[in-house]
Amino acid sequence: MVKHPTNLSILNSLEAQGLYNLGEVRWNYTTAQLVEEVIRNREGWLSHHGAVVVHTGKHTGRAPRDKFIVAYSAHDDIWWGPINSPISPEHFARLHQKFATFFQLRPIYIQDVWIGNHPDYRLPVRIITEKAWHSLFARNLFIREETPASPHQDPAFTLIHAPSFRANPAEDGTRSETVIAIDFVRRLVLIGGTAYAGEIKKAMFTVMNYLLPQQHVLPMHCSANMGPHGDAALFFGLSGTGKTTLSSDPERHLIGDDEHGWGEDGIFNFEGGCYAKTIRLNAQLEPLIWSAVHRFGTVLENVILDLDSRTVDFEADTITENTRAAYPLEFIPHALREGRGGHPQHIFFLSADAFGVLPPLARLTPDQALFYFLTGYTAKLAGTETGLGREPQATFSACFGAPFLPLHPVVYGRMFKEKIQQHKTQVWLINTGWTGGPYGVGTRIPLPYTRAMVHAVLSHALDNVPYHQDPIFGLWIPETSPGVPERLLQPRQTWDDPLAYDQQARALAKQFHTNFEAITGALPIAVPPS
Repeated sequence: MVKHPTNLSILNSLEAQGLYNLGEVRWNYTTAQLVEEVIRNREGWLSHHGAVVVHTGKHTGRAPRDKFIVAYSAHDDIWWGPINSPISPEHFARLHQKFATFFQLRPIYIQDVWIGNHPDYRLPVRIITEKAWHSLFARNLFIREETPASPHQDPAFTLIHAPSFRANPAEDGTRSETVIAIDFVRRLVLIGGTAYAGEIKKAMFTVMNYLLPQQHVLPMHCSANMGPHGDAALFFGLSGTGKTTLSSDPERHLIGDDEHGWGEDGIFNFEGGCYAKTIRLNAQLEPLIWSAVHRFGTVLENVILDLDSRTVDFEADTITENTRAAYPLEFIPHALREGRGGHPQHIFFLSADAFGVLPPLARLTPDQALFYFLTGYTAKLAGTETGLGREPQATFSACFGAPFLPLHPVVYGRMFKEKIQQHKTQVWLINTGWTGGPYGVGTRIPLPYTRAMVHAVLSHALDNVPYHQDPIFGLWIPETSPGVPERLLQPRQTWDDPLAYDQQARALAKQFHTNFEAITGALPIAVPPS
């Protein structure tokens, strides 16, 4: 631990990043020390269970239009476009100098951590933050040594986070005062103008998505768990589809919550913690997450806190629907400390279909698995975001994580298909959304039924049941599943008007194909029938 800047190895490393004339250097503060700093600095409050409650201000989610990658002539492999916007090396250098000037005479917080629970792919990272609570977030979310003997002498990547910094678009080549800029040559990330902590996590995920394919490792935006007999399962899904909820299973060991790699010897977690959505968190339906968010050291973002009783209202969306909790993996009972597993036997694609036409469960062929992997479908509901109309909107995010893909989705898609075929992994589509009609007419598929279907797959209870092929989506649907009403498995039968179902299903299938063709162009694979 370093409080005053007297450790020459740290100072020399910081000066190599242009950081000098600093105030106090608070290196690898423990959880308790960082909580004390948060309260002392008035960055947040303590809940009655000891969690730190903070508000992120203007940005309560990611700012994708403010994310940039430094464009060098050698970077012809970057997937340039709306996802990855270029910024010149000259503009990045100017921003870096401004960040260095901003931090002069200011105290800074440093966490030397790692990404990747695999010795061959472990990336040492230095997280430098302006605020104590962001340092606590990094300590919770990334992998750390319990008693580090020394700072990283030469971190592979450095991330500098200054939410009070404001970029100047006219000078810095940005779109606004907010900037998230990644330089793969200088191995440096700059984040300014936003306090939303998810930018720290996702910027480093973007880094791993660039580096690991070069080492023949597939990076994945998914959660993972493992059964008592060592059988691993992956859960892909966009925000709100149930990825964290379904992977946090009391009957299985959690490998990781959100980011994993699939290498030659199996899967491994990138992180040391979980970043769970907490809006309308339910103690009965999600007991493991409920317990974790009520622990000392957890960071709660943008939840509503009663300042008299210090109790948290997880139902309230006064600030945002995107309320979050960041806690270390060890807060989940039976979480695997080593963060690794074998090759997955089963993969689940989770889609919260607000149109109510996808089946609750379907088995996919390898070609269908590639199609839905590159599609990355869920639906946004009216009222959850500014600008949405009365009807749900289909949302497509390639590989279930397009905002974090620096390479073209087809690069990851081909690796995905190769791996599921090589390891005979069965892929399933699960609808955690609506049945009996679209949002506003039908009802949400009950979580206990979804859990029952997942358990049926993992216990091999569906290996020998009859399946039939859906005529619109081409999906293979089981006719029975233990503990689930048979009628629920057939979405057309749950609608009062089957013809209205057909019309809605064909409309969604058409959107699938339009999106797929826009992403893949002439990629030669079979796709489900229109």
